[in-house]
Amino acid sequence: MPVTQWRAFIADWIRLRMDTRLSLAQKKYLRSLGHDLKPVLIVGNAGVTPAVVREAMVGLAAHELLKVRLRVGERDARDAAIEALLEATGAVLVQRIGHIALIYRRHPERPSIILPSGS
Repeated sequence: MPVTQWRAFIADWIRLRMDTRLSLAQKKYLRSLGHDLKPVLIVGNAGVTPAVVREAMVGLAAHELLKVRLRVGERDARDAAIEALLEATGAVLVQRIGHIALIYRRHPERPSIILPSGS
């Protein structure tokens, strides 16, 4: 798929994106689901490349909840990489511990994860 089509696809996802605020109960529930997950996406020293974004989009569309390993240098670089990935995919950060981030994006048509009420 050409880059322009990917950009349009990403823009559509962002427009359909869920409310970026998750309640504490929802985050706790997602953290419990993500505890046993293995990182399926690894961001290397090159940072968030179009290939990384493409794989994250595929993973989020299939599973909604992804664990990401960041092999980027310092803390500031990791934070910037996470923020770039969240912005590019329209996902929400659930948890970040060291080099691991747990991200979530609700599927707009067929959600497989039912979140508890936002209380």
